[in-house]
Amino acid sequence: MSRIISPRDPALRVMGRIDDGNPDRPVWVFPYTQASFRFTGTTLSLTLINHHDYGDSHIGVIVDGMPASIRIPVNERPITLTLASHLPDIEHTATIYKRQDGEHYLELLWLAVDDDAQVLPPSDPEPTRRIEIYGDSVSAGERNEAVAYVGKADPDVDLSACSNSWLSYGAITARKLGAQLHDIAQGGASLLDGIGWFHAPNYIGMEHIWDRIEYNPSLGPSRPWDFSRYTPHVVIVAIGQNDSHPHDFMAEDYDGAEARHWRARYVDFLHALRERYPQALIICTTTVLQHDHSWDRAIGEAVATVNDAHTIHFLYSRNGAATPGHPRVQEHEEMAEELTDLIRSYGDDIWSD
Repeated sequence: MSRIISPRDPALRVMGRIDDGNPDRPVWVFPYTQASFRFTGTTLSLTLINHHDYGDSHIGVIVDGMPASIRIPVNERPITLTLASHLPDIEHTATIYKRQDGEHYLELLWLAVDDDAQVLPPSDPEPTRRIEIYGDSVSAGERNEAVAYVGKADPDVDLSACSNSWLSYGAITARKLGAQLHDIAQGGASLLDGIGWFHAPNYIGMEHIWDRIEYNPSLGPSRPWDFSRYTPHVVIVAIGQNDSHPHDFMAEDYDGAEARHWRARYVDFLHALRERYPQALIICTTTVLQHDHSWDRAIGEAVATVNDAHTIHFLYSRNGAATPGHPRVQEHEEMAEELTDLIRSYGDDIWSD
């Protein structure tokens, strides 16, 4: 026999932009969404429904500091996954998290532990510092565990099993700073609808995603996010690497109509974020993934147009020049180190509510 634990159990500390309209069956959409807790006993399992669009779905779990990736079969029926077994019958720590982006949604049904086990809240206090990222596949940690391809292009195979949001630059940065993180990142996302790579051929950009809690049309209707539920102190905007598809208009004609339109819409996006978050430090950047420097020039121009002391443009030391493929874990760590140093340079006052 097992003891069933509801996803709404108060012992579970959840983090992320979660659709909990039905708190007994919350839906996890965004990468790095998670639940942390302690439990006693020898086993831990999770029953869920995997709403799948594409890719090879996996969930992440860390028990007593030991990470594991567990494959989730593709079907629309409830599935029970064994997260840990044959443990010593003592108190354990656990974090369950979403490794991947909106290529699939996870509908949590219940956790199960030994029938005589306890479930307790984490022993450490919940972080009061809050970060939010708006980004693409790099911010989601896509393909970052393909470490044999550091500095190389991605091979032409499905590497979604190598995607791990826990080891993305934003997650590493948040943990270094002792902060919560909402990682609003989707592989293939551009800024604007109609370009990029996500949801071909009817491409969807961050302008469609940023204020949603669900957004993938292949998985159901979109749902709005209630911004009053989470107010970040630091916002990272890492968009502008997929916008060159299907053609690189910023590199081809920087002063052309498409390029000018994109820069104007980027300014509009920054104004929309500032309206939501009047006090936040907003950091506009791309990543070390190779791309034409005209996109960083465009972002810098947009930031200058906004002319806001708390909205800044940041370039990594190898910005746009490190790798033709998705950054691997080592490169995420490199970015996290530089980003952490930048945020720390603003002092502790930025974390004040």
